Amino acid sequence: MAHLYPCESVSLRGFTFSDLPKATLQGKVYAMESNWAADHLQVIRTLMERSAVYRRALAPVMTYNGTLGVAAAALGCVLKISAPVSFVLFWAGIGVVALGGSYCLVRRQALKNSEPFWSPPTRRVTEAFLPPLVAGFIVAIAVFFHTRSAPQPPGGVMDLLWLPLAWVVLYGCALHAAGFFMPRGMKFFGWAFVLGGCALFGLGIPDWAPRPVCAHGIMGFFFGVLHLAYGLYLYFTEEGKNAA
Repeated sequence: MAHLYPCESVSLRGFTFSDLPKATLQGKVYAMESNWAADHLQVIRTLMERSAVYRRALAPVMTYNGTLGVAAAALGCVLKISAPVSFVLFWAGIGVVALGGSYCLVRRQALKNSEPFWSPPTRRVTEAFLPPLVAGFIVAIAVFFHTRSAPQPPGGVMDLLWLPLAWVVLYGCALHAAGFFMPRGMKFFGWAFVLGGCALFGLGIPDWAPRPVCAHGIMGFFFGVLHLAYGLYLYFTEEGKNAA
C-alpha cells in the first residue's frame, strides 16, 4: 500500500496538490467536510423555523380543503354522479381546485411573514407529497380510460370500491411523508387516512346502502370532515399559544 509523505503529490477529487504538507491536505479536507455539515445544519434549522409557519398556514389550508370536500360530496349526491367516468372527472377536478387553493394560501402566509414562497422546506414538502399524489392521479387516468368505452356497471362507481379508498390511502401516505418536515400531528393525520381507508376495504359497504351516496360519502368524510376537524384543532391550539 502506498503511503503519503509530507511533500508527496496528491490528487483529491480531480484537483492535484503538489508539494503540500500532509497537515495542509488534511486541513483542506476537514474544511470541506465542515462546510458540508454546516449546510445541512442550516437546512435542519430552517425546517425547524418553518415548522411554526407551516402550523399557522395549516389551519386555513385544512379548513379550506374540509369545506371544499364537504361541499363537493353534497354536490355529487345532489347531481347523482354515479358513473365511474363522471366520478373520476368530478373528484379529479375537485382535487386540482383543492391543491391550487392550498398553495395560494401557503403563498399568502409566506408573503405575510416576508418569506420566500418556494423555499427549500417548501420544496421538500412538495417532493414528499408528490409520489403518492402522482400514483393516485395515474390510477384515476387508468380508470377513466378503462371505463370510458365500457358499459356502466350495475352498481355504478361502487363496483370500483377500491377507487375512492385507494385515493384515501395514497393521500394518507402523502400526509405522513410530509409530516417529516411539518408538525408532528401531520403524521398522525396521515395514519388516520391510511388506517381508515384500509378498514373500509376490509369491512366493505352494506348491501342496503345507496352506492353513489356511499361513494361520495367516503370522499366527503375523509377529505371534508377530517380536514375540517384538524383545521379547527389547529386553529384553537394556535390561538391558545398566541394568548399564552
